[in-house]
Amino acid sequence: MATMKQVAERAGVSTSTVSHVINNTRSVSDDVRKRVQAVIEEMRYIPSAVARSLKNDKTYTIGVSVPDNTHPSFADLLRGIEDAAFAVGYNIMLCNGHDDPQRQASHLRGLIEKRIDGLVLVGGSTRDQLAPLLASQHLPIVLADHEVPGLDADFIGLDHEATGYAATRHLIELGHRRIACLAGPEGQPAGHERLAGCRRALREAGIELGDAYLVHGEADCQGGHDALRRLLALPVPPSALFACNAMLALGALCAAQEAGLELPGQLSVTGGDDLDAAAFAMPRLTTVAQPVYDMGRRLAELLFQRIRGEGGARRHERLRGRLLVRQSTAHPQARRVLAAAS
Repeated sequence: MATMKQVAERAGVSTSTVSHVINNTRSVSDDVRKRVQAVIEEMRYIPSAVARSLKNDKTYTIGVSVPDNTHPSFADLLRGIEDAAFAVGYNIMLCNGHDDPQRQASHLRGLIEKRIDGLVLVGGSTRDQLAPLLASQHLPIVLADHEVPGLDADFIGLDHEATGYAATRHLIELGHRRIACLAGPEGQPAGHERLAGCRRALREAGIELGDAYLVHGEADCQGGHDALRRLLALPVPPSALFACNAMLALGALCAAQEAGLELPGQLSVTGGDDLDAAAFAMPRLTTVAQPVYDMGRRLAELLFQRIRGEGGARRHERLRGRLLVRQSTAHPQARRVLAAAS
């Protein structure tokens, strides 16, 4: 591996001149700069990030902490953050908390020890436990999707309440009255907010969400599958349901087809995210597409402003999704009462 000293010798300059070319810390003539850059490329010299950070007091690295990177929606979020970071010469370090507050806190300490320049944090259900650790850090932080009580930081998130409202309102406008909700785990903040939007739409229409029509469970396809089987076993099953995320909705569609329902004639289904699979489900899923990629870019761009000492007053933004009406919703039809498949 080539060293800075070898680059300097080949270019016929001092090591300090090579350093100034790399770090833009002092004016260097165009001729010398071009000569040094040509040697750097020829020798495939890669500057030490540690040395650069000591000289510039910056690592050109930001941390990104998420509660569970296996969730499909995080792919678009990370892509938006990465694209914005790449545009300004920054790298990202990703930490996955696995929905464990102690593990996520440990990862955050590790990021801080590595002297990251800033942090994008998705706190999720562990957010309350993270506030004491982060409040004591002199580090630019932007919060993604979930606020952290007690932490004075910028926030950009999705409007989950509006998502639940739009999806449920669509079912009401089609004429449905027996509407159920698959809400995911009770402690999950996004699901809680989407449930609130669902309740608001029902309340405005004079419809009550009975306890039997509200099902909490794992926020994945299996959770949606199991939840719909429970609903179909009721004496009067719902004619429509709002699933707080697309995975719940896809699982519910599978269970409905196994039970022999005609979709959407006997059951209309809406989801709360537009994953790629949603557009290719049978029937194609009506859902609320979320601007997750755009949120990722905005988070990163705002963080870079804070790192540069810019940005003004704290920002608090919620981005609204867009209802996509596909084939999984229709006007209610007369239907027989079905029991869950055994």
